[in-house]
Amino acid sequence: MENGAFTGEISAEQLKNQGVHWVIIGHSERRSLFGETDEIMSHKVAKAQERGLKSIICIGELLEERESGKTNDVLRTQLEAIKPAITDWDTVVIAYEPVWAIGTGKVASPKQAQETHCFIRNWVFDNVGAAVAGKLRIQYGGSVKGNNAADLIAQPDIDGFLVGSASIKPEFADIISAANNVKVSTTVIPEIEEHEFSIKHVADSMPFKTQ
Repeated sequence: MENGAFTGEISAEQLKNQGVHWVIIGHSERRSLFGETDEIMSHKVAKAQERGLKSIICIGELLEERESGKTNDVLRTQLEAIKPAITDWDTVVIAYEPVWAIGTGKVASPKQAQETHCFIRNWVFDNVGAAVAGKLRIQYGGSVKGNNAADLIAQPDIDGFLVGSASIKPEFADIISAANNVKVSTTVIPEIEEHEFSIKHVADSMPFKTQ
């Protein structure tokens, strides 16, 4: 959002003035409840890039899209929309959030999540480059719980989690423990959305589990 008379909105400058370094863009609730389109997401990503804010960009499919075999088509469209807006991929994390698993208690199986994360990484490889694909962090964010985190983080293309309601429950410690048991060190950083946290790798230059 530009500075100006936009009551109820928050500008990039306001966030920077408050010391915010990361923003979440494209969350399914923004898409479904506020009608934010892929075009709007692209504009927000471009503005974050311009203002020096790092972005966790959420993509994901609806249940009917998953069941009809359109998951990859949906993700491809969402990725193609944001690609022109990204000038520095080192400041971007992609969060795969199957919409049907957010807040429902349902979760993609480790196999489903890995297949989808692999598709995302391969798309980046083909459309951006091998170097970016190799170091891009792709997080999973669909009903991550203490009892499924270990199986999910063990997948080669899942680099971390975007955690919702579980981040304010005791089981969040189990999620952190599962992430810390992988070879790459992880840490927890709070994001701007209330009760939304991201487990990310400590150093952008550190090798990923996939290597």
